[in-house]
Amino acid sequence: MLARPDSARQVYPMSFPNAEERRQAGLTWQPPAGTITITTVEAHAEGEPLRVVLAGVPDPGGGNASARRVTALTSLDAYRRALMWEPRGHADMYGCLVLPPATDDAAASVLFLHNEGWSTMCGHGILAVSRVLLETSIIPRRAPETRFTLDTPAGAVRVTAQIREDRVGAIRFRNVPSWVQALEVTQVVPGVGPVTFDLAFGGAYYAFVDAASIGLELRADRVAPLIEAAARIKTSAAAAAPPLHPTDPSLSFLYGVIFTGPAHAPGRHSRHVCVFADGEVDRSPTGTGVSARAAILHARGDLDLDQEIVIESIIGSRFSVRLVERTNTAGATTVVPEVGGRVAITGRCEWFIEPDDPFADGFLLR
Repeated sequence: MLARPDSARQVYPMSFPNAEERRQAGLTWQPPAGTITITTVEAHAEGEPLRVVLAGVPDPGGGNASARRVTALTSLDAYRRALMWEPRGHADMYGCLVLPPATDDAAASVLFLHNEGWSTMCGHGILAVSRVLLETSIIPRRAPETRFTLDTPAGAVRVTAQIREDRVGAIRFRNVPSWVQALEVTQVVPGVGPVTFDLAFGGAYYAFVDAASIGLELRADRVAPLIEAAARIKTSAAAAAPPLHPTDPSLSFLYGVIFTGPAHAPGRHSRHVCVFADGEVDRSPTGTGVSARAAILHARGDLDLDQEIVIESIIGSRFSVRLVERTNTAGATTVVPEVGGRVAITGRCEWFIEPDDPFADGFLLR
């Protein structure tokens, strides 16, 4: 464990002459004129990062959260690259833009961004941004439990946070309705061979593949073969079973591939490794992914309503998931998952984009 200093001053090199004056000068320094300043709070949910953008990025405009996402794809993509890509981010960075609510019932709208574009929904992001919104009092805390709704491009998500002595405790959310589109589709994937997958939606579409069936191991030191196989499977799976969202065509795309296998820790149901966007590997079990997996298990008769299971990630972190109700979406039976996990806040940052920065638009290097 890291040693915890008695005060913030202890981490400053006090041996410098006039150290306190230098520290204050550094804290009050202002960037050059014309610099774009973006304010974020940094967090993670079960190990997966979330950069929560609170100020400095323009509002994409009106409409519901899905329409705002479509606008952001073009009008805000330079901001996405600057924040997600190097030198301010990295290939596996993830972010969230907080916006005013799009519906009367919501406390805020959220748009999620990553190395390739803008997500339709994000479970780890909902957990992490919820803690940030509560800790910063953007959403007021009410003990013993604070409940609120967030608008996402995939629909409304309902959050419940435990409040103990004005501290934010356990957080869980009721996701958008989730469902199975196809089970046991087999496709010959170039460079991999025959692959059998399930296609399901949990806020985004995923192809689920049993890792052992194609000779892969779900270990952190074997991540490169997982990324390579996922890229090949994603292309073939999208062609073999094109995702078709029943109410919003902008959600009809395959977001990622989730490899499944036995859990490494006792008492857990299974392990997920999600490879999404442009080869990003989720450090968490993937909130939308465990939602879609729960829908698959329910369709097979392996998960009942109100039965909770715990799914672990490639680093051993975990999300709980249970199905709280059956519902109906566009005439089809769907299920509503509830997902829970741990969140930590890791920083509060001001990011600067100077007018003459040669790498203002960002870059990626793997």
